[in-house]
Amino acid sequence: MTANYAYMLWMQFRAELVKFWRVPANAFFSLALPLIIFIFFGLRDPTSPYAPGATVSTGAYIMASMAAYTVGNVMVFSFGIGVAMERGQKQDVLLRASPLPPAIYLLAKVLNALVFSLFAMVALFVFAHFTASVNLEVTAWISLAGRLLLGSLAFIMLGFFLGYLAGPNSAPAVVNLIYLPVAFGSGIFIPTQFLPDFIRGLSPYLPLSPFAQLGWSVLGIKTAESVPYNFALLGAYAIVFFALAVWAYRRDTSLKFT
Repeated sequence: MTANYAYMLWMQFRAELVKFWRVPANAFFSLALPLIIFIFFGLRDPTSPYAPGATVSTGAYIMASMAAYTVGNVMVFSFGIGVAMERGQKQDVLLRASPLPPAIYLLAKVLNALVFSLFAMVALFVFAHFTASVNLEVTAWISLAGRLLLGSLAFIMLGFFLGYLAGPNSAPAVVNLIYLPVAFGSGIFIPTQFLPDFIRGLSPYLPLSPFAQLGWSVLGIKTAESVPYNFALLGAYAIVFFALAVWAYRRDTSLKFT
C-alpha cells in the first residue's frame, strides 16, 4: 500500500511539473521577472556597499532580496492562480471522482513548487554571480536556499487561501494586488528607510519582511530580528493562512458539491 501511494505521488508530481512548465506565465513570473528586476536594481554599481559603511555589496543584497521574492512568488502564484484556474476548469470535480487521495494531490503541488523554487533560485544565483560578481561560500548558497525553502510554508498556505477564495478570472489580479504591495512594503525592492512612515511602521509585520531577513542574515547583515524569531513569525503566519485556506476550501466545496 505504501508503494502504491509513493508511485501515485511520483506520477502526480511529474504531471504537476509538466503542467507548470507548459504555462508560459509561470516561467516568466517565476524565472524571468526576478532576473529582470535584478538587472534594474542589482546591476547598478553592484560591487559597491549596499549601505554606507557596509561590507555587503549591493549585488549580494539585491540577490538575497530577489531570492526571497522569487520563492514567495512561485508559492503564491502557483497555488493562488494555479488552484483558481483548476477550479475554473472543473479539475477539482474530476479529481473528486477519481481515486487520487486529496493529500497526494496537495503534496505533489507542494513538491513541485519547492523544486521549481529551487530551480529559480539557482538561475538567480548563477546570474548574480556572473553579472554582479556575487561570490559566496558554498555553505552560504546552500543556507540561503535552505532557509527560504523552509520558510516558504507560509506562502504556500497563502497561495491555497487565495486559490480557493478568488475565481479563475480574478485570481491574477487578486494575487498581484496583495503580493506586490507586500513585497514593496517589506523592503524587497526599496529599503524600508526610504518608505513612508506609516508603511515603515507596518513593514515588520508583513510576511515577506521576516522572510527577506532570513536571506539577508546569511550575508552577515544585522537584521531587526533573529533567525529563530523570523522562523517563528513565519510559522505563525503559516498557521493563520492554513486556517483561512481550510475555511476557503470548505466554503468552495459547500457551494459546489451541496
